[in-house]
Amino acid sequence: MTSLFSFASPIDIDIRLNDEHERKTVDVKTNTSSKETYPVYYDGETLQGTVVIQPRNSKRLQHDGIKIELIGCIELFYDRGNHYEFLSLMQELAAPGDIRDTEMLPFEFKNVEKQYESYQGINVKLRYFLRLTIHRRISDLVRERDVWVHSFRPPSDSNNAIKMEVGIEDCLHIEFEYNKSKYHLKDVIVGKIYFLLVRIKIKHMELSIIRRETTGSGQNQYNESETITKFEIMDGAPVRGETIPIRLFLGGFDLTPTFRDVNKKFSARYYLNLVLIDEENRRYFKQQEITFFRIPEN
Repeated sequence: MTSLFSFASPIDIDIRLNDEHERKTVDVKTNTSSKETYPVYYDGETLQGTVVIQPRNSKRLQHDGIKIELIGCIELFYDRGNHYEFLSLMQELAAPGDIRDTEMLPFEFKNVEKQYESYQGINVKLRYFLRLTIHRRISDLVRERDVWVHSFRPPSDSNNAIKMEVGIEDCLHIEFEYNKSKYHLKDVIVGKIYFLLVRIKIKHMELSIIRRETTGSGQNQYNESETITKFEIMDGAPVRGETIPIRLFLGGFDLTPTFRDVNKKFSARYYLNLVLIDEENRRYFKQQEITFFRIPEN
């Protein structure tokens, strides 16, 4: 989708990307309840396009030069005054002069390394954007356009099954098993829960995926957890020797890859949370961290 910016000045600006209509797009929630649609780029890809500057009412625009930048930065919501830039590229588009008619100014940022994936969380945003600046004597005209970056960074080869035991002495002893510890975003979590000892009256059992976002450090560290999905896997009391199968399809959920200590600014980790609730509404739970990663889509 083309971003057309109109503002209280004598010109309209349009930042066009050459292949944006052929690219995959993502819908991202903004700070309000609305969504923005952004084209997706990958590590090493070139961003090229054209800036279209159109004077209104045939008015002449005098300027002191025009430039475009490609910026990657991390914005922490508790530290709104500071943006941490990890990527900054700049291209001069025009020397000082006048604009009388429609100007079309091509730009290209070639084979750009985009080392992190875009992310919008509760307390942090990692974004890539184009910033156009028209320098003027009184005040610069600045407009931005976001793009979204996806990264394919598979984890290490080892991907062992998860086996854990949890229990309360002489009351409850269960064993649960998940087929692996690392999953791609369209994967299926397959598992089993074995009841080895049951001496409390369990009412039901649920499994959830939790995303835990950590930002900052020391006194400025913030931890936020959100439940991505939760579903009941058993209703009623199990008996000793019973096995409950688990099959959870990940494709329909709002997941990102696991982020660990990105630029020393934030992490976003995922956990499988198994909760048992007894007839007196006491809750017993066990969490296990799992890793998510992105693979190329066919």
